[in-house]
Amino acid sequence: MKQVIAKILGGFINVWAFISAKSAAKMSLKLFSSPRRISIKEKQKDFLETAFIEDVDFGKHSLKTYRWLGKKETILLAHGWESNSFRWKSLILKLNELDYNIVALDAPGHGYSSGRRFNAILYADCIHVIAKKFRANIVIGHSVGGMATAFFQHKYQMESVTKLILLGAPSNFSGVFHRYVDMMGYSKRVAKAMDQLILKEFNYLPEHFNAAKFSEVITAEGLIIHDKTDRIIPYSDAEDFKAFYKKSKLITTEGFGHGLKNVEVDEHIINFING
Repeated sequence: MKQVIAKILGGFINVWAFISAKSAAKMSLKLFSSPRRISIKEKQKDFLETAFIEDVDFGKHSLKTYRWLGKKETILLAHGWESNSFRWKSLILKLNELDYNIVALDAPGHGYSSGRRFNAILYADCIHVIAKKFRANIVIGHSVGGMATAFFQHKYQMESVTKLILLGAPSNFSGVFHRYVDMMGYSKRVAKAMDQLILKEFNYLPEHFNAAKFSEVITAEGLIIHDKTDRIIPYSDAEDFKAFYKKSKLITTEGFGHGLKNVEVDEHIINFING
């Protein structure tokens, strides 16, 4: 049903593009950057309230942060699309037991943070603000949170950050963008107009934002974990990261899907952090 709705919306935007390609592109980019805000259940809220909770202002955004205090290094957790800080519960409990200082943030348009629009470039700047405020040493990002983590460290080169962990992360924006265009069934006219809007807003075309290539200059140690059965982000993206991110190692899993929520994954993360 979702695929049918996507094609219907895409068809409407394709027709509208004959009237105004620019307005059609604006509509398509609005859809692309508007995550559904998934409601947080009472049990999830109860867990998040075990943390020290603080709102951090960044421009027009108010970012919700959660801290579980410890005496070891500070680990920052960045969730993915249409998720929130609760997704890290299992890992948080284990890291907290090991006495690490843990910080998680809700991205713009997610969880209890403000905003309706979201993209990896904005998210990278948000991660920087939180990493700087809490002096993060290790950053773990899932999915688009992993891409944004690579964007962040490439742009800011924070000296305090010594390790990055990228879970099921897209290696390049162009691939994400093209999969969206295919899913919606957009015409070449719409896709080209979208490229031009991105160029106008960010000064670069989509292919410029290549997290794998950006990682080539990152000096922090990296751990890439990606599942062979990931239906959201292809495994080839992990191979792209490994090709460019010289100070990284790749761990391949099978059967955990895009979410990578598994005890084995947690163990890989903890071993890397402790190493």
